Amino acid sequence: MTITNEQPSGTVHETFLRALTNEEFVERYGADRFTTSLLNTKSTYAVQNMATAFRRQAFSPIVSLVYDFSCVIVGPREVDYAMGAISDGLPTFIGAMTESVRNTVEEYGYDDLREGDILVGNDPYRIGGHVNDLCFIKPIFVDDTIVSFVAMKVHQLDFGGVTPGGFSASKRSTYEDGLVLPPMLMWSQGKAVRQTFSLLFDNTRWAELILPDLFATQTQLGFGERMILEIIDRYGLEPYLGSIRYATDASAERMAEAIADLPDGDYTGSSVVDADGVDETETYAIKVALRVRGSKIEADLSGTSRQARTGINCTFIDAKNAIGCGLSMLLSPGIAFTSGNWRNIDVVCPPGSIVSAMPPDGAVTMYFYATASLLSAVSNALADALGPRAVGGDLGRNVHNTVGVRPDGSQWSTVGAFGGEQGPWGASEVGDGENYIISILANISSLGFEPIEASVPVVALSNQAVIDSGGPGYHRGGMAMSRDSLWLTDSTHFPCPVTLTGSGGFGVNGGKAGITGAAWTFAPTVAAIAERQQLLSHSAETLTSSDPIAGVLDPDTKLQDGKDGKYFYFGSRPTWDLPAGSVLRSMTNGGGGWGDPFTREEERVLADVRNGYVSIVGAARDYGVVVVGDPETDPEGLTVDVDATVRLRERS
Repeated sequence: MTITNEQPSGTVHETFLRALTNEEFVERYGADRFTTSLLNTKSTYAVQNMATAFRRQAFSPIVSLVYDFSCVIVGPREVDYAMGAISDGLPTFIGAMTESVRNTVEEYGYDDLREGDILVGNDPYRIGGHVNDLCFIKPIFVDDTIVSFVAMKVHQLDFGGVTPGGFSASKRSTYEDGLVLPPMLMWSQGKAVRQTFSLLFDNTRWAELILPDLFATQTQLGFGERMILEIIDRYGLEPYLGSIRYATDASAERMAEAIADLPDGDYTGSSVVDADGVDETETYAIKVALRVRGSKIEADLSGTSRQARTGINCTFIDAKNAIGCGLSMLLSPGIAFTSGNWRNIDVVCPPGSIVSAMPPDGAVTMYFYATASLLSAVSNALADALGPRAVGGDLGRNVHNTVGVRPDGSQWSTVGAFGGEQGPWGASEVGDGENYIISILANISSLGFEPIEASVPVVALSNQAVIDSGGPGYHRGGMAMSRDSLWLTDSTHFPCPVTLTGSGGFGVNGGKAGITGAAWTFAPTVAAIAERQQLLSHSAETLTSSDPIAGVLDPDTKLQDGKDGKYFYFGSRPTWDLPAGSVLRSMTNGGGGWGDPFTREEERVLADVRNGYVSIVGAARDYGVVVVGDPETDPEGLTVDVDATVRLRERS
């Protein structure tokens, strides 16, 4: 399929917005520049206040602590559901909201909607994402005519399926994934639809947390509606709709200029997903060809591997979203995020691939694996063309899910915790990569350990940067993060690390790649945390006694060995069942470096050694800097041997 993005108004404007006279601007948008910009600000204020209040009201930790939701304002059918205002939520949600609203409303029936209605839907093949992501849409009426929509997409802790919480790379079809909702009413003319609520709660494991969040959603959609009606009442409908068109036109213009700054040409990139949840015999390549011609770009995904046999795929809606988000962040990171960002981007996306999966066999449970890998391929494709503006590769993909039973018989679960969910970004011309952050497409909060420990029988033992793991560069890639967790009861784990067979985050502009990560478990008799009263080390002696979950490792020492090691496949067991007292260790990839590492200032390398990011050996090997002293016993006494450094750098 080919997705071609047209301007909402159906016309093409040749004149730059800044070149319009005041009269031309008013004729096009129904108000002057100041008023139009003011209305955009008011709309953004409305959705941001919705988000702030919703996070405060929510019971589910995935909302209140992680921020796994987004709020948007979308125009009516006459402006082709243009999205003009967003909250500071997930790019992976926001970029799909125009399709989410359009597809849901059109299938339900535009003319069948009434004031007070709230639609709900979650079918990934209609709206993107996965079944845990419910999209709520409230039409806004003036004189019995729909003038806008306010919408929220919210992750639910559990929405049925074979795995509590949903996250598992082993699901083989949509039937195992969870409850799918076609477009239906959640509220009808302000009244809750009992049948819809019953359907939801007959299929979720944690209704007591989800129920209050649903009513909080209704409250915030109502707030957004009131704010928009106040704008229309004070300034008029034409200026309000004009402000949506202006917001998207301005983004489209900025994006067109950013694309035009690239030299015309064809740029190719790729990334690899190690395996699906069936076996390790098949890897999945994600390939993109970016064809730049003037101010337009075509992203062709032909040649990408077939859809995976388990739920690590994404739909074409999410593929389109990932491409647009990636290009916006790489080419014009300061651009306002609207549906206009995609206007000059066409996507060629053959159906049935890992980035355009088809039901029922193309499950999309872990859709963010495919989208993040696609974003990496886009970044890789433009690395040379961007030159100093390129950004290094990031942490990789590993979302970990765990369930168990307390002594009183109640079930507990962690969703997206204690795997490799947080880790490094790549370096850029701005500076070193961040060490501990969520992947770029997520933009959610990192969940603290304390709330998890308060509700789940687990203890976070350590969370530390791995020495010599960030890709060397003038700006160093973010450090790989290693996390040890002690499980106090028997626990069943669903690990899903799928980016451990290649290099870590790729380097750019002369920078080097970061290390590749891995995951291990330690039996209670090996860990013996309570008995020994000390943490597990990262030494070969310690790892030799581990049971590897995933990674390319020396089969004897269990240390990473990307050259000659054996691939340990995360799905070698249907689930990883650990007895009480076991320790899980998850290590991310390291971020990619930026620029020639041998040009990094000596004092910055010295500071890295002082801070435990780079070893003395690594300083000489990777940066050509000879550091003298002992960072363990006298870190403040470390010095640089200037003469030896000059000689070493000259030899290389």
